[in-house]
Amino acid sequence: MVGIGWRLAMQSALYGADGFFVRPASGPGDHFRTSVHASPLFAGALARVVERVDQALGRPERFDLVDVGAGRGELLTALCLMLPGDLGARVRPVAVEAAPRPDGLDVRIRWLRDLPEDVTGLLIATEWLDNVALDVVETDADGRLRKVLVDRHTGVETLGGPADPAEVFWAARWWPGAGRVEVGATRDAAWADAVDRVRRGAALSIDYGHFRDERPPMGTLTGFREGRQVSPIPDGSCDVTAHVAVDSVALATGVPGEAVRQREALRSLGVTGARPSLALAGSDPAAYLRALSGAGEAAELTSATGLGAHWWLWHPIGIDLSLR
Repeated sequence: MVGIGWRLAMQSALYGADGFFVRPASGPGDHFRTSVHASPLFAGALARVVERVDQALGRPERFDLVDVGAGRGELLTALCLMLPGDLGARVRPVAVEAAPRPDGLDVRIRWLRDLPEDVTGLLIATEWLDNVALDVVETDADGRLRKVLVDRHTGVETLGGPADPAEVFWAARWWPGAGRVEVGATRDAAWADAVDRVRRGAALSIDYGHFRDERPPMGTLTGFREGRQVSPIPDGSCDVTAHVAVDSVALATGVPGEAVRQREALRSLGVTGARPSLALAGSDPAAYLRALSGAGEAAELTSATGLGAHWWLWHPIGIDLSLR
């Protein structure tokens, strides 16, 4: 068996010629559930964020709304429908995605493979960084960090040669202790590049992740296929993902930011999950059922053990605007 480093294997499996994210037959939503797919309440909350950024920018003639890792354009489609008339007319929606443009997508949405050079408005990356390919290293019996190699077809791992000096440096700074290390330098560079494109406005990453003091000793690398968690075999048949080192990517930008849990961010935007009053059931049963359904969706989005545990990493650029 001949293995290769996880970064190359993951890049090929997700974004190669027949990679998981570029296959036109099905979208990511067929394999795993994100906040975008869980409820329109999520898009509604982000629409309020767009409005706040627009106001902080002084309502510019053109407002760039960029979705990085746009899937099949579901979030941008929803936002285009939700934004109020004046803002909706000024918004220029841009989807950044490796997959081909889906049929029937709103003609207003530009579909790009690469990030636009200049953004004035809001750049959003929802569960994008966890799919930026990374290398994995592991401590051997002698306490040295060595590369983890993987067979593309079976997912079987072996230990390879010594970790590169850059990997050792990153691990020493961001992932202390012996064990398995998911080297987040590629995510650091990717997010720093994305934030650098924003001239004025804000950049927002929404993803599952962890901080230095709570790194999992055996890592988080896993796979998803058809709604189930599976072994991360990098053959293109499943999503291959690993949690984001939130503190590392935040610092890499050189731009001050804040990180809050999704449940806190959504609650500040009016998504609470509170159950409707039983009195409403007697006066307006249909309205009660609608409100009950919305409460269930909000509860899923804000669950402390599920989507609500995601981190919102917020970088305002040239404006004074907090998520709290």
